[in-house]
Amino acid sequence: MDSFTKPSSITSDSIDVSLRPVTDADQEFLIGVYANSRAAELAQVDWDESQKDAFIRWQYAMQKQEYEARYPSARYEVILVDGVPAGRIWVGMDETQIRLLDIALLAEFQNRGVGTHLLRQLMDEATRTNKALRHMVFVLNDNANRLYERLGFKTIEDVGGYMHMEWLPGQDTNDNSASS
Repeated sequence: MDSFTKPSSITSDSIDVSLRPVTDADQEFLIGVYANSRAAELAQVDWDESQKDAFIRWQYAMQKQEYEARYPSARYEVILVDGVPAGRIWVGMDETQIRLLDIALLAEFQNRGVGTHLLRQLMDEATRTNKALRHMVFVLNDNANRLYERLGFKTIEDVGGYMHMEWLPGQDTNDNSASS
């Protein structure tokens, strides 16, 4: 197993969390996950459902194109919880860092320890490869900001609507719990 390969199945408390590579058949599911992650924002605009759908599909395509251009060898995986598709995770890597490009869980799978567990897996990988683990977090996503801070991520840059956060191997985490 090279440093860029993770176990395909992990268990967190009473739930089974596994990852599998994205396939073409996953595209509608992934667009749905993306839409779910933008639901609060879209609730504030006076658009009909077809406008929201067109916007989501366009934004998703642009995000995917950007990530593929910047990290052509990124791992793009579907998150499974007890065998059920629950979200997506996209991880890029270069000589100096592991970049969590995106992690998103459908609402019904949040607050069950899944994100914490996957982040700990990435922290372990960062430690094994002696690389920084970095992620951009939307400033209004208070739950995500609390999670990253609890796990020991530090804000290294304020980029308008996003906080560039980093975790370095060897630094202490603020979280002593096994899962959350």
